[in-house]
Amino acid sequence: MFPLGYQDTDHKPGTPTLELKHVTVAYSAIGSSFAQDVHYALKDVSFKAEIGEQIAIIGPNGAGKSSLLKLITGIIKPESGQILMFGQPPSQHNCIAYVPQRNQIDWSFPVTVEDVVMMGRTRQIGFFRRARPLDKDVVKASLKRVGALELAKKQIGELSGGQQQRVFIARALALETHLLLLDEPLSGLDLPSQEAIFEILASLRQDGVTVLMATHDLNLAAERFDKVLLVNKRIIAFGKPEEVLTTENLLAAYGGKAQNSQMAVSA
Repeated sequence: MFPLGYQDTDHKPGTPTLELKHVTVAYSAIGSSFAQDVHYALKDVSFKAEIGEQIAIIGPNGAGKSSLLKLITGIIKPESGQILMFGQPPSQHNCIAYVPQRNQIDWSFPVTVEDVVMMGRTRQIGFFRRARPLDKDVVKASLKRVGALELAKKQIGELSGGQQQRVFIARALALETHLLLLDEPLSGLDLPSQEAIFEILASLRQDGVTVLMATHDLNLAAERFDKVLLVNKRIIAFGKPEEVLTTENLLAAYGGKAQNSQMAVSA
């Protein structure tokens, strides 16, 4: 996946792909400056994601799943704590790819599929510079890998939801990512489209790409991922699915909704 010799920041040997140390994201109530009106999107979050691991991030609505992904990408800043990628701050790396929720994207924007994927090459090309033949080859290879090469000339808004998600994963591949973050990528997709996404993610293991994916589907978290990160403003549990998806942990995260969540996992 990385045949081009693109030089990202040096990765310190023996370090995890991602490590968060006591990270807190705080915000104040609108119009208030009182300390007691401070709320937390995330509080004292610590965990490690090793090279090649695939981790599901689960929790109720408003638990901080999206905030955690945006925190790692640098879209939002922590109040305190430390975030490291291969032993250094993520800002020193160019190999983090983020796929946001589909409802956050303007699908009416007049851009072709290959243009979207080429956006993943911006850091390598540089702003206001023309794409090189090498960059075009990477875009083509990335689209081929996700089974979307025949869509290259289509407008992104013409595609189905599953095709759009595959294109955005192709954009991440074109970036030559080592850390892929996906925010509810399966939302609204039919089962064949979901399966296509998981086949692509499974193929990334051979490249050592670490994957973090926010999802509401506890069954998928249990069946498809190496580890599960259960959050509700803080980390409730982190580890293998069978260790995390217990009645006690689900009660701590979901409260009164935990019974239905447990039934979904057990079904």
